[in-house]
Amino acid sequence: MARTKRTTLDEPTAKEILSRLDRLEKVVLGDKKKRLPSQKKEEFSGPAGGVRLLVSRGFFKVKRHLGDVRKALTKDGYHYGAAQIQTALNRLSERDGPLVASKEGGKKVYVNRK
Repeated sequence: MARTKRTTLDEPTAKEILSRLDRLEKVVLGDKKKRLPSQKKEEFSGPAGGVRLLVSRGFFKVKRHLGDVRKALTKDGYHYGAAQIQTALNRLSERDGPLVASKEGGKKVYVNRK
């Protein structure tokens, strides 16, 4: 077997290689700072998008029933059945979602998570 010669990098060369690598990663993978989840563009399509639109407008600052949500969505041009809106509300009120669900008088109500 042939022995390979080991070379050590001096500090300026190592810095140059790392800066090149950073530039290549930004081009190939995109800038990590620009891809933060909090800066992600929100979509407002479909029933869940309509509910997210209402959340962004502060609609859920007070407790809302399914009927209130349906009326508000209809005013904004979202025409979906109660089952579709209920599913979107349930998914957005899961552990990491923006809403909290509770029952009052046997009916579910939704409000912003604090």
